[in-house]
Amino acid sequence: MKILFLGAGSAATVYGLTPLATAARNAGHQVIMAAPRNVLPDIAALGITPFSATSTPIPHFRTKDRAGNPVTVPDNAVEGRLFTGRWFGRLAAASLEPLLGLAEDWRPDLVVGGTLTYAAPLLAHRLGVPYVRQAWDGKDFDGIDPGAGEELRPELDELGLARLPDPDLFVDISPPSLRPPNALPAQMMRWTPVNQQREVEPWMYTRGEQRRVCVTGGSRGLNFDFLKDMVEKVSALGVEVVVAAPEELAAKLRDELDGVRAGWIPLDVVAPTSDLIVHHSGGATSLTALHFGVPQLSVMESQDNASHGAALDRIADFGAGLSLQPGELTTDRVGAACRELLGDPSYTRQSQILAQEMASLPLPSEVVVALEKLTA
Repeated sequence: MKILFLGAGSAATVYGLTPLATAARNAGHQVIMAAPRNVLPDIAALGITPFSATSTPIPHFRTKDRAGNPVTVPDNAVEGRLFTGRWFGRLAAASLEPLLGLAEDWRPDLVVGGTLTYAAPLLAHRLGVPYVRQAWDGKDFDGIDPGAGEELRPELDELGLARLPDPDLFVDISPPSLRPPNALPAQMMRWTPVNQQREVEPWMYTRGEQRRVCVTGGSRGLNFDFLKDMVEKVSALGVEVVVAAPEELAAKLRDELDGVRAGWIPLDVVAPTSDLIVHHSGGATSLTALHFGVPQLSVMESQDNASHGAALDRIADFGAGLSLQPGELTTDRVGAACRELLGDPSYTRQSQILAQEMASLPLPSEVVVALEKLTA
């Protein structure tokens, strides 16, 4: 069987699809993963065959409409979700022609698209093959899909479709306790942390005398001044602070803060040694914290990331972490939230309950059997 996986414009979307793609390849199936050209090195580094769906830089779709006119990020969560759907819709529209060209020579038997890869249902419909939608993180898409449908109206009309096609199978990786009441029926799958690696050092996989807080800067997340102030504020709590961030950002931190450990640190290595993870509302980072049973604090700088908001709120409601909205982002608030999360052991207990739920879900290799049944 030939399976085409579709990622999006960040490495995190590739990492989210990798466990199932790898399991399918290990089961003897042919696998190609298509995504924007900027993330092809990440796909290749994971041993999966990459294909460029578009060479247009991802910021173009987020900041400009199809005519090239500038667009702005809304200042409220509802419009922020629709905005997210629209720009992912523009990415899908730009990807369709290259994907159809690939399909002419390498006809897939099945198309697996990540949460917001809207080219996947359109391509599968056009080819007449099953479409699988796989959640690559805990993102909700109820308020996002309508924005994509509006943006893709020309493509839907061309195919004679009133709306985006439903998947033949939805693969979800959320802990069952965090699935919303109106969640779609799903084939559940155990989530596996995947991230870029580097040579490990002993301090990464061992614990020191102090409690450890891991702060992720994020390639699109926290700006330097805020991150620096936050690291200083959290360090004042008498804990060891480790900052996982792109090297350019990390180098500036090391220059300005004596003794800080900052750099591209494999999160799956350092998370098990951490007592708290502070992150930029990244879906993969949030799931990594849940996977290892570590409390988390999410800080959201923009409503463009509001698609993660409901999932992060459910984590907070379950008692496994806290979440701060854009208007709440001060270093004092972050410091107070860290103090609460470190001081109350119930957050760790609740996080570990979710970790146990995730560990009980079917392995990707088991989900491959469900994919095979779709094309039997």
